Amino acid sequence: METVNKKTFIDKIWDFFSSVKLAVVMFAGLSLTSIIGTVIEQNVEPAKNIKVLSKLFGQSAAPTLFKIFDSLGFMDMYHSWWFVAILLLFAANLIICSIDRLPKIVKAVREPIKQLPEDQFRGFGIKKEIVLTGKPEVTREVVSDAVKRVLGFNLAEGKEGQGYQLYAQKGNYTRFGVYITHFSILVILIGAVIGIAFGFKGFLSLPEGVVSTVAYARGGQEEPLGFGIRCDAFTVDFYGNTDMPKAYKSLLTVIKDGKKMLSKEISVNDPLKYEGVTFYQSSYGIVPGGLEKSVFRLRVTPAGGKPEDVELKFGGSFTIPGTNLTGTIEDFSPALGFDQMTGKTFTYAEQMNNPAVLISFSENGKRKFGGWIFKRIPDTWRLPGGHIVEFAGIWGIQYTGLQVRNDPGVGFVYVGCAAMAIGLFVTFFMSHRRLWIRLIEEKKHTRLIIGASANKNKAAFEGKIDKLMSFLSKTAEGGR
Repeated sequence: METVNKKTFIDKIWDFFSSVKLAVVMFAGLSLTSIIGTVIEQNVEPAKNIKVLSKLFGQSAAPTLFKIFDSLGFMDMYHSWWFVAILLLFAANLIICSIDRLPKIVKAVREPIKQLPEDQFRGFGIKKEIVLTGKPEVTREVVSDAVKRVLGFNLAEGKEGQGYQLYAQKGNYTRFGVYITHFSILVILIGAVIGIAFGFKGFLSLPEGVVSTVAYARGGQEEPLGFGIRCDAFTVDFYGNTDMPKAYKSLLTVIKDGKKMLSKEISVNDPLKYEGVTFYQSSYGIVPGGLEKSVFRLRVTPAGGKPEDVELKFGGSFTIPGTNLTGTIEDFSPALGFDQMTGKTFTYAEQMNNPAVLISFSENGKRKFGGWIFKRIPDTWRLPGGHIVEFAGIWGIQYTGLQVRNDPGVGFVYVGCAAMAIGLFVTFFMSHRRLWIRLIEEKKHTRLIIGASANKNKAAFEGKIDKLMSFLSKTAEGGR
């Protein structure tokens, strides 16, 4: 009566975690959720993702879908419990799969190559044959030298009847390539978990001239930076006369213990990094109620004179040098438009798309003329009498929107990526190659029979063996 080995509960758990199917499901889950996390921007204002969802599913469905995605954790996906659970489950599967298959790989790597009996030569996937002039005692040295030259193998040899058997292997340790890849994935996962547990992603709306020592995570909680960050200036460049931004940049300064540590102008693809915290250029806008505190910058050039730079507050006045003309700032618009039907001006955007300042000019207390001076339209700078007043800009009214990220696990990710590159190279471009050569005496000739195997890239190895056969046919005393 046969005994049936029943699997224990532990065996069943082990089989579950060592399943390749589980690895595929976990990898697919990570890929799918990562795609969603890319489409839905993480840790940003709700309005931004509602706008994205409106484009995909329509304006009526967007608010409801946002609430659903938010309740499921997709707005801060990488900190959600289920995403961390997928990472840990995938890591456990990877470790147990590796442990489960490791003994066979270690045995294949450590097993020395030995002389084979004749009947085993029939089963090789790569098999070649040639007849060489000369007895095995003569041809074995020629063959050994040729193999070393063409294939790079150092052959061992053993006696076989009246002939010899030569054999060698190379690249046996390349079987560990897949384990290097597994290890690299685990290192990357460790880095991800460290980043999730100890890092943060936040946002900071930083007005020009303001210093902040904290960033704000989604939900409004403060994340201390450990230093101060100040926006010294923010600028936007546009394509020609359009309202399409070409580039927007922030000049940031890091302040620690009252000292200036670092200054850098950042742009969308060029962030500032300091003490593990990275500041990415993300957005910009107008500071609510910021007009009263802002500084207007004008460049005033009297007729035939030299330009002078003037800075003044809203409602402030200046005098054109060498004249009695006094200009007073009466109004400002970040984006001034003109309605040709009504002849009226209006503000068409809450960003600095087409900034303009309304200046009234008077002489000896009497109003002479006035009008809107546009920053982007030089024709509006010219005044009666040949004077020029250029609107150079306004400082303090804009804020720069910064995405702030602190990821202490990023070093592990970099190491893991480097290890993965090595592991993938070994896995796909290197192989464990084994070679056996029989030298059989046939009167005054030697019949050479090659049997070879490779666990990967068999065609490439066979191509090199064909080169060896061609080389031997030309050099080994007239192969035929």
